[in-house]
Amino acid sequence: MSPVRAEIVVDLAAIRHNVRRLRALVAPAAVMTVVKADGYGHGAVESARAAREGGAEWLGVATIDEALELRAAGDTGRVLAWLGVPGEDYAAAVAADVDVTAYTLAELGEIRDGVAAAGRPARLQLKVDTGLSRGGSTVADWPTLVTEAHAGEARGDWQVTGVWSHFACSDEPAHPANDAQEAAFLDALAAAEAAGLRPEVRHLANSAAAILRPGARFDVVRCGLASYGLDPAPGETPPDLGLRPAMTVRARLALDKAVDAGAGVSYGHTWHAERPTTLGLVPVGYGDGVPRHAGNTAEVLVAGRRRPVRGRICMDQLVVDLDGDRPGAGAQAVLFGPGVHGEPTAQDWAEACGTISYEIVTRIGGRMQRHHVDTDTPTDTPSEEAP
Repeated sequence: MSPVRAEIVVDLAAIRHNVRRLRALVAPAAVMTVVKADGYGHGAVESARAAREGGAEWLGVATIDEALELRAAGDTGRVLAWLGVPGEDYAAAVAADVDVTAYTLAELGEIRDGVAAAGRPARLQLKVDTGLSRGGSTVADWPTLVTEAHAGEARGDWQVTGVWSHFACSDEPAHPANDAQEAAFLDALAAAEAAGLRPEVRHLANSAAAILRPGARFDVVRCGLASYGLDPAPGETPPDLGLRPAMTVRARLALDKAVDAGAGVSYGHTWHAERPTTLGLVPVGYGDGVPRHAGNTAEVLVAGRRRPVRGRICMDQLVVDLDGDRPGAGAQAVLFGPGVHGEPTAQDWAEACGTISYEIVTRIGGRMQRHHVDTDTPTDTPSEEAP
């Protein structure tokens, strides 16, 4: 086999640990671990298994395809999918016992067709837009939607298993939208009850709200980012929560070289060496999901020190300033990880790029190899030394 050029290492023990911590925090509410977008870049199936082992009662995904992937991998627990478009294969979701979500009467009609094709009732959840202005029924349409959902339940088309919504500003605890959305959600629950619905679960809180807003936990909290050990509300989350980042991204230097003072580096020569120095070539770039915005801002750990990225990020490679050191081709370069060995974190990269850690971990990949380890198992360690 060829040597590993670049890799993503995911510690399943960290995901398991994080879910356990979150469950203890939010009890008696249940935890839905969100594994959409390939588990936020961590691997959906593997992350789902670790989350179940950590006690997650629910899994959440955006699309029906993502839910069916979990079923094909053997997951038999509760799974919620919430993002549909006209023509979705609701029959497959119903047959696989996946909870599906409706925002509109048109979606109810398509789900009813799926029920007829599957030959069994659906597990149906209803989402109301309480102020995010994204997916979900409008407040104006909500009374009609819950009335029709109740009628379908009476006909035996489905069981309404949940009513839910989503915060817009939960990472800003003092934002007035949070109180307004929670009040709107309570109104929507009252309307659903008045229509005759008795859902199994009510849920509003995402990771940040699950941690910071106890009153919004209801029956289930939906934890995505926090399940992977990343802070959903930097500066607000209690430091003693004990979450452990699960992802490490690392590569091998393709070469190191000496350059003279004044040398321009990478496209456009946006950085020039102020004095003679050495540079390391890291063989990953925006073709592998490394943000181009990281040029001249982010850092990479090489030979025990953080090394600044110099010049623009290219499609296949980036350059770091080694400050005179010559670790040699093949030396390990850690873009980000848990931070316990001095390496940058995904949050560090997010701040360097003017974005959020969600984007950093979800977009990384491309030609990188990804493998999973479980540090709860003594014999299962990363393929290379720790950073």
